Amino acid sequence: MKRLLLAAAAVVALAAPAADVSAWGATGHRLVGMAAMRALPDELPAFLRDPAAAAEVGELSREPDRSKGAGQPHDRERDTAHFVDMTESGRVMTEQGLSIDDLPRLKSEYDAALLAAGIKVDDAGYLPFALMDAHQQLVLDLAYWRILNAAEARETDLAKRAWYREDRIRREGLILRTIGELSHYVGDGSQPHHVTIHYNGWSSSVPNPEGFTTSRRTHGMFEGDFVRDHVRFQEVEAAMPAPRLDGFELRPRIAGYLRTTLGEVTPFYRLEKAGGFAEGDARGVSFATARLAAGAAELRDLITIAWRLSATSEIGWPKVKVADVEAGTADPWTSMVGGD
Repeated sequence: MKRLLLAAAAVVALAAPAADVSAWGATGHRLVGMAAMRALPDELPAFLRDPAAAAEVGELSREPDRSKGAGQPHDRERDTAHFVDMTESGRVMTEQGLSIDDLPRLKSEYDAALLAAGIKVDDAGYLPFALMDAHQQLVLDLAYWRILNAAEARETDLAKRAWYREDRIRREGLILRTIGELSHYVGDGSQPHHVTIHYNGWSSSVPNPEGFTTSRRTHGMFEGDFVRDHVRFQEVEAAMPAPRLDGFELRPRIAGYLRTTLGEVTPFYRLEKAGGFAEGDARGVSFATARLAAGAAELRDLITIAWRLSATSEIGWPKVKVADVEAGTADPWTSMVGGD
């Protein structure tokens, strides 16, 4: 009951005029995570559709930012997961960089291609790979949950059933953490400044024919204080586009999502130049709301797709298929506990 009350309070807090919280910023990431969780379809497990889970993911969505400052190599390796700097044509850093549509299978191959093009890996960012990694982890987590849930319901040995129950509960906590991580990077991917070389004012490395701002405060102003002060939770929920769940392929889906956000970079700068982010201007509020809603919708869909993919997965060692355990034709005990 206490968790449900806290969850309800969190939703109310995001819906009401915002207090002074450190900022997309904290507010934006909470909005994306909570709106996505509240929109999950009924086919997903009940523990994910609980209001407490929405509040938990809202907080866990901030964790990749909160983990900064641990030292090296931790920070350098993780901080570059939050962005990918692209040119207007969708190439990483320069026109000699990789196209977002042609991402290699491994991040090491991505790093090698950047270095071959004379591009520093740390400058470029690797957001698409952070997104793919988190989504694949979620599929695996949900596959474990399916097996634990099915085995717990069918097991007649009381000691084994108790272990399955305890491990299912552990897995539910891990699933929420994984969703929180995925939520953060999906949220980053919906923020135009996280996908462009113009990440904090128009870059001096390319022409600026429309005279866009070069202010180094541009990024923080938009994703932090502006969102905190003007965007409302109910409006983000109302603006979420319809689900897109068919024909899923991971790399093209991630590339398309980031390219769509890239298409909002120039509109952002035009709107900023026109004064759209001044106090009380509805144009800026509408723009920010739409971007957060796009992130929430993408997260909702990626969670749903992960759930569906988990049904055809296999886990453990020896490998055991989720479908076989759910059908009652395989005993997962050794695969789950470990046969050493």
